[in-house]
Order: sequence, then structure tokens, then C-alpha cells
Amino acid sequence: MQGSLHREGINMVKAEDLTLIEKASLLSGQSEWESRELKHRNVPAFVMSDGPNGVRRQTGSGDHLGLGESKPATCFPTAGTVANSWDPQEARVMGEALGAEARDLGVQVLLGPGINMKRNPLCGRNFEYYSEDPQLAGRLAAGLIEGIQSQGVGACPKHFAVNSQELRRQASNSIVDERTLREYYLTAFEIAVKEAKPWTIMSSYNMVNGVYAHENEHLITEILKGEWGFDGLVISDWGGSNDIVESARVGAGLEMPAAGLASARQVVQGVKDGRVTEAELNASAQDVLNTVERTRNTHPTGDGFLAEDDKIRNHEIARRIARKTAVLLRNEKNALPLKKNAKLVVVGDMAATARYQGSGSSKVNAYRVDNLLDSLKAREDLQVVGYAQGYDRQGAERADLVKEAVNTVNTTNPDVVVACIGLDERSESEGLDRSHMRIPQAQLDMLAELVDTGKQIVVVLVAGSAVEVDFADDVDAILYVGLSGQAGALATVDVLTGDVNPSGHLAETWPVRYEDVPNSGNFPVEERDSVYREGSFVGYRYYSTRNIPVRYPFGYGLSYSTFEYSALSVDDEGVTFTVTNTSDVPGADV
Repeated sequence: MQGSLHREGINMVKAEDLTLIEKASLLSGQSEWESRELKHRNVPAFVMSDGPNGVRRQTGSGDHLGLGESKPATCFPTAGTVANSWDPQEARVMGEALGAEARDLGVQVLLGPGINMKRNPLCGRNFEYYSEDPQLAGRLAAGLIEGIQSQGVGACPKHFAVNSQELRRQASNSIVDERTLREYYLTAFEIAVKEAKPWTIMSSYNMVNGVYAHENEHLITEILKGEWGFDGLVISDWGGSNDIVESARVGAGLEMPAAGLASARQVVQGVKDGRVTEAELNASAQDVLNTVERTRNTHPTGDGFLAEDDKIRNHEIARRIARKTAVLLRNEKNALPLKKNAKLVVVGDMAATARYQGSGSSKVNAYRVDNLLDSLKAREDLQVVGYAQGYDRQGAERADLVKEAVNTVNTTNPDVVVACIGLDERSESEGLDRSHMRIPQAQLDMLAELVDTGKQIVVVLVAGSAVEVDFADDVDAILYVGLSGQAGALATVDVLTGDVNPSGHLAETWPVRYEDVPNSGNFPVEERDSVYREGSFVGYRYYSTRNIPVRYPFGYGLSYSTFEYSALSVDDEGVTFTVTNTSDVPGADV
């Protein structure tokens, strides 16, 4: 591909035609979000932006941790939630909307999706990752990438590779055997690269078997480019480049963010010292030039903000995707769907102030956010007769809030109590791992008091990854909505009322307790070396092999319909069988 791309009759600049310093300068950015331009060579910069579940287009110089203000955009469900749909086509539709918004906001490379394996449920970034299963993660990622790139915007799957914990993420060393590496941790990337052909890929911060990912010859030169045939650009995670001469040698083309021209001088000196050949430098610089050419015609279609029609359309897309991701975990005595004209008391701070996304670099400045309380109130076929906050969102014990919730239930005598509980914003964030799998005790104490009222309890559970649910047998229904994006509340009401039949299935196993996780005693590792002793026995591979009971298995999800499976056939091509809906309720099954 090197030197072969042409757009609108413009002959593409080739790396071999540039001076040594020009080539070297291309290998690091010129700002927080831009590659380096060479005006006199007609080589423009291209703009990158975070965007796994929404475009985070920074205003001003910005930052890469989600602290600064960004332009308003659609916040779609996070990857961990989208995965519960098991639907690559739906991921593609989401990608198309993301790509179009990126183009409108002046972004040419969108930094996502995240497709690392969920080695442990406590990883603070699990909400950004699809699954514990590499086939499912790879095919969903391929769908999203195809959708993004159909709009002329490059996708950038991340973080390549074996990036499993946030603690010491820039210095940890993932030690993993070759079979586990290829069979488990690289498979999703391989599927995404071969099926969707992303224009770029992002390396991870960590070392893999003693070598930093961005300078890792085995990962980049031998596997990614050699075996898989990746012809795109390898971009470092922000601040993840440690030796730009070595990264140029192995084919990792772009160090981000800006490093001045110090890095360029190091590369020039590296050529003079024989650490990197000029042919190797040409190849890395050409990867940057190819990306410039691929994105050359991706210009904003408007003024850098979304049109109202686009906002309305994409809000409905986000709502439709969220509908398909809701997982019905429990439904005793057909507590759901809610009966027509049912009297409801809604309890929970998250019902009034939605928690709909994770924290960190993926945090989107959503232009609209629906909440569960108002969405239930808007229904003409339901009666919301009361609301109570119920708990302190940050986990402080508040007996007064619990008492208020119980009094609200007792004085209004509802048919159903809808309790919205889950993890708070601080529990799931880039840069931090969770310390346990439990929902805050203040919420559990409130829930226990609500159960004691004797009313029917329907729990709406908000979390980006698996949690312990010891309360499951005490309540009538549990609807897990994940982190469902800005329209998630509307989608939740669609499912609660039966307008939509839940068809989501868990993309990761939920253990009974954290101690059942195979690497529970080895995560996160505070030392430099993180040894993956469990090999590929992660998630269902481990639980099914060891016959360990789980709370909800990988693939679990109830429905308002009933299904029957028959005519099972197994051959070299795979497995086929017949699924029959045996109820009078239309529904979908995976």
C-alpha cells in the first residue's frame, strides 16, 4: 500500500521523497489531538478524538483524561453494554452514526473501539470493553469499525495488547505465555483487523513480556503487520511511547501527543547511529502519510456542531440500541412487564439523575440526557405516585433517606416499587480499578428496607460490568441496563412496559462472589510484573471447566417470551439448530 493511495488526482507524497528530518518529524504529533503537518509538502495534519461510545471533540488544547470541556455529541451505550445485544449489525449502525458525527465535528480518526479482554471484573475500564469472549468482542468491534469507516473516518481499535488493569498501567508488565496470548488476548484484535481493516490501531501503555507494547517487535512487526497483514498506522496511547527510535524500527508510526521536535531529533540521531535504518523509517513515515491520504477529504460538513435533525435521529438510534442491550436477570411471577395503569413509587438517586456512561477519556458531553423518573412519569398508562432519593449517591450512610423512601411506599400504597440502584461514577473510570464487586452498602440497606414493606420490587440495575447481587432472591424482578447512554432511560421504560421484549444476553459471566474469579488473588498487581497464571481460563472457560457455580452465566438473559431449541447439528462448519417461539409474545433470541 505504501505510496499507492491517490485522492482527487493529487499525487500522494512518498516518504522516500522527504528529507530525513521531515520523515522523522511525522512520527510524533504537533498538538494534543493532531498529527504533524508539512505545509510545504502539501501534507495536512489529521485530527484524532476519543470516541468509543461518543465523539469527545475537545475545545481548546484539551486533555486526554476527559477533564476538559468538549463539544456536545451523542452518548451511545458503552461497549460493555452494546455487547449484550450480541449484534454486529447494530454495532455497525452505531459506528455509522459515530463516524458521521465525527466528520461533522472535524474529527478524522476516532479512537475506538476498546476490545481488550475482561480478564477480571474489577478492571476500571471494563465498561469500555466488549466481552470476556474474543469471538464476540472481535465481531462486534468489526461491525463498529466498518460503520465508522463507511463515513470516511478512520477507526482506531485499542489497546493493543494484553491491557487488563488500570493500576500502574503505564509501567506494568503483562507476562503471558504464547498460546494464551494468541488464543485469548489477540483473537479479538485479529478478527477486527482481518474483517474490518481499520486504518489505525492504538498500542497499550503496558509492557508485554518485558517489552513496551509500542516498541514490541513480536506484537507489531511479526504478528500485526507480518501475520495479519495490517497496512494501517500504529498510534501510541497518549504518553505511551517510551523509545521513538525503537518504535520507528518495529513499525509503530505515530507517537502521541505532541513531543516538540525532540523526538524527531532522536530519530535522526538513531538513523545516524544505525539503531534504525532509513528503510524502516520510510515505512513508519509512510504509514502516517497513508493515514493523511485516507482522511484528506474528511472535512466537517457543517460548522463543527451537530444539526438538530442529526441530534434527533441519533438520539433515537441510541435508544434503539439500548433497547436491544437490556438484560432481564430475574422475573418472578411475571412481575414484568408492568401492568397497565400500575401505581408506581420510584426510588433511587440514579432514577432522577441518570448514570449513563463511564468516566475518563470516553466521557461524552451529551447534548440531551433522559432520566428514568421523568420517562416513567411521561407514560399515560402508568401512575407514578411517589419518588424518593433513597440513598446517597457517593455511598454515605443516610438513614434519613432510607426512612423517607419507606415512608413514601407506606403512605402511597403502590402496586410496584421501581428501585434504581448500581455503581456510582467513581467506581468505573479510566485510571482506577474497582476494589470490590459489591454495590454500595447504603443502597443495599435501602433495598432491604423496601423489601420489608412487602411490596413488589422491580430493580433497575445500572453498572458497566459484573456486580455481586446477593439480593437477587429477595426481589421480584431485575432488569440490568448497563451504562445505556443518553437515551437509556427511554429504552428502559420501553422494556419495563413491554413495548419492547428484552432480548439482551450477558457478554460476561457474573460470579456468585468475587473470590470465585480465577485471578481474584492476583489482581490488580501492585508490582511491575503481572503474571497471567490462569492462562486462557478466564470467564466461562474457567467456570465451566472447574464446575464452579455462577450467579449468571455468559449468555444469560430472560425474555417475556418462551423459546424451544431443537434439531441440533454439529459439523466442521459449526453448529446449527432451530429456535421456536413457544409463546404468544413476539420476541428475539440469540
